[in-house]
Amino acid sequence: MARQSIKFIESLCKGCGYCIEFCPNKVFEKSDKRNVKGTTMPEIVHPEKCTLCELCTMLCPDFALTIGEVEVE
Repeated sequence: MARQSIKFIESLCKGCGYCIEFCPNKVFEKSDKRNVKGTTMPEIVHPEKCTLCELCTMLCPDFALTIGEVEVE
């Protein structure tokens, strides 16, 4: 069984923070984790709060966020 979920493509992120700032449900938080570019990235800390509004995917200038299917047991 699959359901829709937010997906983060770390290698595309430049750390602008738009997803953190504008997510109405506070799904993202700033982290100390860095990607291959050395950019400090956001982290999806509350995926259960995501309503799939897709605001983050529309605001992300680097297309680092997408909505996709994940397997659920």
